[in-house]
This record gives sequence, structure tokens and C-alpha cells, in this order.
Amino acid sequence: MAQDQQTAPAANRPQATAPPTPGPARVTPADVARSAVTHGETMTGAQAIVRSLEAVGTTVVFGIPGGAILPTYDPLMDSTRLRHILMRHEQGAGHAAEGYAYTTGDVGVCMATSGPGATNLVTALADANMDSVPVVAITGQVGAPLIGTDAFQEADIVGITLPVTKHNFLVTDAQDIPRTIAQAFHIARTGRPGPVLVDIAKSAQQGSMTFSWPQQVELPGYHPVTKPHAKQVREAARLLATARRPVLYVGGGAVRAGAAAELRRLVDESGAAVVTTLMARGVLPDDHPQHLGMPGMHGTVPAVAALQKADLVVALGTRFDDRVTGKISSFAPHATVVHADIDPAEIGKNRRADVPIVGDLKEVIADLLPELAREHAQHGKPDLAAWWRQIDDWRETFPLGYSPTEDGHMAPQLVIQRLGEIAGPEAVYVAGVGQHQMWAAQFIRYQRPGQWINSGGLGTMGFAVPAALGAKVGDPDRVVWAIDGDGCFQMTNQELATCTINDIPIKVAIINNSSLGMVRQWQTLFYEARYSNTDLHTGHGTARVPDFVKLAEAYGCVGLRCEKEDEVDDTIRRAMEIDDQPVVVDFTVSRDAMVWPMVPAGVSNDEIQYARGISPAWDREE
Repeated sequence: MAQDQQTAPAANRPQATAPPTPGPARVTPADVARSAVTHGETMTGAQAIVRSLEAVGTTVVFGIPGGAILPTYDPLMDSTRLRHILMRHEQGAGHAAEGYAYTTGDVGVCMATSGPGATNLVTALADANMDSVPVVAITGQVGAPLIGTDAFQEADIVGITLPVTKHNFLVTDAQDIPRTIAQAFHIARTGRPGPVLVDIAKSAQQGSMTFSWPQQVELPGYHPVTKPHAKQVREAARLLATARRPVLYVGGGAVRAGAAAELRRLVDESGAAVVTTLMARGVLPDDHPQHLGMPGMHGTVPAVAALQKADLVVALGTRFDDRVTGKISSFAPHATVVHADIDPAEIGKNRRADVPIVGDLKEVIADLLPELAREHAQHGKPDLAAWWRQIDDWRETFPLGYSPTEDGHMAPQLVIQRLGEIAGPEAVYVAGVGQHQMWAAQFIRYQRPGQWINSGGLGTMGFAVPAALGAKVGDPDRVVWAIDGDGCFQMTNQELATCTINDIPIKVAIINNSSLGMVRQWQTLFYEARYSNTDLHTGHGTARVPDFVKLAEAYGCVGLRCEKEDEVDDTIRRAMEIDDQPVVVDFTVSRDAMVWPMVPAGVSNDEIQYARGISPAWDREE
């Protein structure tokens, strides 16, 4: 197995890079409302929607008009503060809003009509719900007198989205519009972030109202806890100061909380090993000497082994997802568990927490740091030398790497690794779902929060292109690469038209193995290589259906193709030089390449396979 990345032994570990800079300050609804809203003006409900979006600080809306939302699109045309981006599919609008939320740290907004327009948003809302992305979706609904009559393009979108949103509203009175939109944005961005849907009847949009913006949002029963309980924090500090095999298990909540700087200090002060989940890549730089990489089904061997052998797991903003834990009953069997999360429903849901801490992670870590310093001052720092010798042995024996291909096509890992090295840490990388997603998580070195965007919990194929579009709109000065598979790309590539027409020059790397790659990998390993319906005919053999280069050109993009390893660097650099058009690069890669390491679904993490037929042994106890 060819070695790719390896961390130096403890005695020779380099100094880690400086902590990441904090993201942009958020503008609260009240801040904007005080300066932007004229109270007492008579207007239509549709005008109130536009005025309310302006009041909460929205500047971009991704959407598609239709009959039930059409009254709102008329005053939207006159707004000087709202930029509407016409998408080609409502699912794309939802994912674009997610991408925008990722790069700005604020709420992404999407808009659709009733019936199929609204139902097309469901996948994106479910995706945002699983990954805690703040999104507000505004949908038109048939007129209030028609609700429940099976009117043309009527769908109970409030009922449909109830399980996959943080909250939702049905508005039938124009006077309720400003208050409801203020509440929706407050819910979406506070506590555990998430998607909120506001369904507004066409009759409410057409009705008359007197505009009044709420000076504060009042939601009885909604009081997210941000300040952690001091007793639990002190106990967590005591455990962290006395553990001999501690691991910080860091999830996407650390990114959402903007807690990268605090986390960095905790890592440095504790001396603990750190693993970052798929959703947390970048919150701690990959070159930090205590960082073991990603845990779980396709995590690094050191990350998985450290969790299995830990005597203390401090879980920060993570939910003990099955893709991380494997068989939950055998996960971290020797560990005491500290679990800190903004959402009390997550604590104890999958794994019992010995020390539960509810609170905003930024505040939790800020409170934990002085308590840990007091413990160290009183008892001294723990001796972790034996633990790090064991970890460094795993690092040396089981580095992340890949084998050369045998079919004459390029190694996809090489393509992605070189893309990350050439584009660098200042670029944003947005992945679809499948093998290419895992390789992007493994082989690109992430150094800052916000560098990595992907669909984690829901695993949504088709996420990358529209999410990259939204990310580029939110952070236009950065290079944005969508790393996509040939299967994922064909689900939402119509949004390239949106990119071209709206001057949104994203770059797309299609990792084209002419297959539904992850499904094919499972068929190879678990279904006796019976490849049922996984051949996409996009890259191998004589026919390419479609030809991605021609397709890109048809959408007004620059289309490039790379089929040889010695052309990879030049192709990537050529794509990097183009900044006035979207670029699509078709990288033809081996269909036999697999994602390793791998923990088969439903088994213990102790059964991780380093490569096919190779299982690491970590029986050495400290």
C-alpha cells in the first residue's frame, strides 16, 4: 500500500499552525430592523414578505416562481436589497441556501411555489435538518379558502416537512407575516441551527396589512440553553485532567458554534488525542500534531483505534452517529463519556453519557478551560507518554494511503489529493455523496473551518453542484471546487446554467469511474461482485453517455477532460486559471478503486479493515 500521509513521532512533532480566524460577525434581526423598517405602512402581504426578509438582513434568495408564490415575486422585483437567483430546480434552491449558510454562517433562504415546488424542497430541508444548517424556506400555498380541498397544486407541505424541519408555520393572515418570519429566522439560527419552513397562503400574500416589525421575538417554550452547568463542567475538567487515554471526539457542532479557537486551546492544554468527524473536518487543522483524522466507517486506523482504546471520550457537538460508532454496544467499551451538545435530545440518545453537558459549545469549552487549568495547577498534568507511543505506533504502521490501479485508469485518490494540494487551504471544497466524498474527506488537508462542505447525515446525491453555487455566492472571493461523482453530478447538473447566467464561476471535478462507485464497492465486497444496475456508461469504453465535456460546453462552461496521471497537475492548474466562467473537469478514473479503511455496516469498529484482506491488530494494552 503506497504511503500518503504520516504524522511524526511524539518527540519530533512540529508546532501546529496558528488558530483559525473567526468568521464574520452576525447581524441580528433587531439590528437591521431598527435601521431598515418603517412601521405603520399599509401594504400587501407579499410586500410584507419582501420587507421582512430585508429586515432580517437577507441579501440573497434562491428560488423558482410559480402560481401560489407569484404575488411575492412582483414586489421582489423592486427590492434593491434582495438578490434573487433563479434556480433550475427547487431542490437546487434548497442546497444552494445550505451552501450559502455554510460559508456565511448566516441563514440561507430559498423560495418555491405550492405543491410540487414545495415538495421538491423536502430533500434539501431534510439534509439541512440532519446537518444542523440554518435555512428558511418560504413557500406559497393555495388560498386559505381552498386549503383542504385538493385544489390545483395543493400539498400539505407543513405536514409533509414536520419530521424534517426544526419548525414550520402556516400563515393565512397577512398581518401575521412579519412576526412569523422574524420567529422563523430566530429559530433557524439559535440553539441547534436548522431549517424552518414558512408556508404562506396566496390569499395572505394578496391581502392588505399594516406593517409592524417585532422589536423582540417571543416564543413561549423555546429557550435554548447556551450556558453550561458549572458542576458538570468541573467534573469534565477533573476527568480530562486525570485520564490516561483521553480522546476528544469533535463533531459538526463545533463548526456551527464557531468554537474553533476555543477547541484549539483545549486541545493544546489537554494533550488529548483528537478526532474530527466528517462534519467537523477543518475545525482543527489537519497538521496539528494531536489530530488523528476522521473516525468511523472510513476513518483512519489511528482515529478508530484511539476511540476503541480510550479511557475517556469527550464528545463535543456530535451525536454518536452509527457511521462513527459502528455497532454501538462495542463502541469505546472502556471509556467514561463526557457529552457536550446544544441539543439536549442528543445527549444519551445513542450512548449513555456519564457527564452530560447541555450548552453552546463555544461557552462550554470557554468554561472548561479555566477549570482544566485549575486541575493541572493542583494535581499536575497527566502522564500521556505511553498513550502517545501507542498512537504513534498506529500512525507509523497504518498510514492513510492507496494502492496503484491495475486497469490503466487513474487513481481517484491521486486526483483528489493533487486537487487539494494545488487549490490549497484557502479554497472551499464541496462534495457530493459516495466514494469521492470519502476520498475528499481523507486526502485533502483541511486547515480551517468552512473549508469543507458536504452532505453528511442524509447523504444526498446531487448536493455538490448547487451547494457549491450557494457557497460561491456567500464567499465570492474564494475558489470553490465541487468534487462530484458521475452519478451525483447527473442529478443536479442543470444548475450549471444558473452559474453561467448569474456569473457564479464554480469549478467542478467529476471523479468519473463510470459507476455508482460506493454501491459497486459494496457489491464487490458483499454481493459476490454481482454488479446489478451500477454501470453509468459515462467514462469507460467507447461511448460516453453523456459526454461531460460537451455537456459543460452546452451550459456555457469550460469543459476539460483528464485521463492520464501525468496530465492531472496541468489540468487542475488550467482550471484554476479560469475565473470568469464555470469549469467542469472530467477526470476518468479507475472503477475498481475502493475506499479504505472500512468498517462494514453493523459490526464493531474493532473489525475495521485497513485494506481488503488486511485487518489491523491493536491488542497491545497500555
